[in-house]
Formats: sequence, structure tokens, C-alpha cells
Amino acid sequence: MNLSLRDVYQNLGKFLLTCVGVSLLLGVVMGMIAIYRGLVDEALGLARAMKADVWVVEGGTRGPFAEASRMPGDTREGISSLWGVESAGSVLFQNIEIAHRGTTRRLMLIGWEPGRPGGPPTLSEGRPITRSHYEAIADRRAGFAIGEQVIMGRNTFAIVGLVENLVASGGDPVIFTTLRDAQRLQFELEPSAARREQARNAAAAQNTDSINAVLVRLKSNMSPQVFAQDVQRWKRLSAMSQTQQEDVLATSVIERARKQIGLFTSILLIVSMVIIGLIIYTMTIDKKRPIATLKLIGAPDSVIVKLILQQALAMGMIGFITGAILLRLGQDYFPRRLVFETSDAVALFGIVIVICLAGSVIGVRAALKIDPASALSN
Repeated sequence: MNLSLRDVYQNLGKFLLTCVGVSLLLGVVMGMIAIYRGLVDEALGLARAMKADVWVVEGGTRGPFAEASRMPGDTREGISSLWGVESAGSVLFQNIEIAHRGTTRRLMLIGWEPGRPGGPPTLSEGRPITRSHYEAIADRRAGFAIGEQVIMGRNTFAIVGLVENLVASGGDPVIFTTLRDAQRLQFELEPSAARREQARNAAAAQNTDSINAVLVRLKSNMSPQVFAQDVQRWKRLSAMSQTQQEDVLATSVIERARKQIGLFTSILLIVSMVIIGLIIYTMTIDKKRPIATLKLIGAPDSVIVKLILQQALAMGMIGFITGAILLRLGQDYFPRRLVFETSDAVALFGIVIVICLAGSVIGVRAALKIDPASALSN
């Protein structure tokens, strides 16, 4: 007869309620890990979607994702003339807010030159941009439909295509327009402000041909590292390979989020261990007389220890499985994308087992201190 199963059966309601509480706690832990993985995937996904070998940005900066970068629009022609370049394209990034369907939506606007690097990846619906003005391609999370009219700035854009899972590091859906449209959105002023700037400095008011980066695709025999060094030496600009750009995103843009999520996850794991320990201790104290009776009839300590450890492990495993199921069922309701990796689940399961074993120590100690003679007392 398994004493652990028999005890659980006699206190089934209390045990299941405890497992539900542990599952919710572990579900939050798994959710924090999945949010971090999703954050990394979203941040790197946008940079990878550009399919560039080298990013050329303003000298002394580390790219448009980490800090401001601004260059003249003709920089692309100078980069294209370098040996080893297969194609190059100018891009412009900016955060915008628009009013749509009675709500305010925040988007990451990317302007690029159609036919050159920097545009959206494979479309999930619709068609590419074919007109030079007033057409856009948006991520599906923006909530736009094909053919819908969207007002950005002082102009109306038609949504002609949709992409999937393409958002900025801050979670804002991405929308693509032509480079000229993006420049107009960024630099176009209200009529009164435009007249004032024109009167103040006519040359500056007319110069709107500015970009944030040049994305370069190299020929197969050209090394990105060597090309980046040549750009820095001869063009006095900063250049980094795709791998270096991803490192900047991982270490600069999402580093603080990683530390915050890691801290909260560690705290939740410690809280889980404390809660499991207290629950096991309470369950042990509730079984004080049965444990004393077992000792009185000569049951070895290993039987009692096995009883407590089995219940602790059962509680942890049931809580882990239930928490994972609940999280999977509710993942579509999270405001950020959740990414689940098998290695994370395996590692967390191992940590849960260790937590259960550590949490049961206090219950085991309390059980071993029970006096067998207390079974004969009233």
C-alpha cells in the first residue's frame, strides 16, 4: 500500500487546491520566460527580416535600433560604388501614433526603396507596393485589413499587403511605406510652421533627404567584416555586420528587460519554494498522529521520508503540467508574443524538482522529530 497515495485520497480537496495554487505560480514563471524569449525573437526578427549583410550608419553610432543615426540621402550611392556590393538600400525608421477606428495606435514606420534591401519579407496576404506614393504594408497585429484606408500625417495610405510577426523591440507593429513617403511623414510640418521655417532658413527647410541607415548585401566572395572596415576607413561612417547588429540589439536594447524578467523569475521561484515548503510542513503537522503511529509500530524513517517526498514531488509535477496547459490556453490573450522552447521547459522542470526536494526538507525534519509516544496521548 502506498501511504502517500492513501493520504492524498483522504485529503483530496486540500491537495488539489494546493496544486492549483502552485500551478498558477509556476504558470507565471513560465510566462515570464516565454515573454523574454518572445521579446528577443521580436527584436532580432525585425533586423533579420531586412536580410542585410552589413548595416552602414552615421559615424560614431551603433545603428538605428540603439541610438539616433542620420545621414544624407545620397550616402547610398557612395556605398553602392564600393567593390563587393551586390545591392544597397536606404531605410528610415520612426515611431508614429495614428488615430484609427476611434483608438490611438502606435506603430514603427519603416521607409525603404522598393526593389532594394530593407523591405518587408514574404507577404502573408495582399501584394507588394507598386506605386511610388500612398501605399503601405503592415504587420497583421496592427489590425488593418487589405484595402483599408489609413491616415498618417496629412496623407491617406492604402494597406495593400500584410506580414506576420514583424514588430519593433518595444512591441509596436511595423508598417512599411516608400522612403519618400516616410521622409515626408517625418519632416512635413504644418503650413504655418513650414512658412516660419522657410522664412528662417530656406535651405534647411527644403532639405528632407535624410536616412537612418544603408543596408548592404554583398557578393558571395566578400567578407562582411572586411567590407565594414573599408567603409569606416574610407567613408568615415560606422558599419557593422548583421551579427554585430544583432549583438547590439541583444546587449543594448533588450538587456534591461532581460535583467528585469530574470529578477522577477528568480523571486517567483524562491516564493514557490517557500510556499511548497510551508504546504508540506502543514501537511506533515496535520499527519502528526498517523506518523507517530507508524513509528510506534516500527516503521523505519525511510518510509516516512518517502511519504513526504512523494507528495512534494507529485505537487510540483502536477503544478508544472497544469501551469503549462493553462499558459498555452491563454497565450493568445497576452499583449506580447510568447515563445516556448523545449530547453526552457526541461530546465524549469528540473528546477521545480529541486525546489520540491528543498521545500520538503522542513517537513522531513518535523516528521523525524515526532515522538512515537504521542500516538498514545489524547
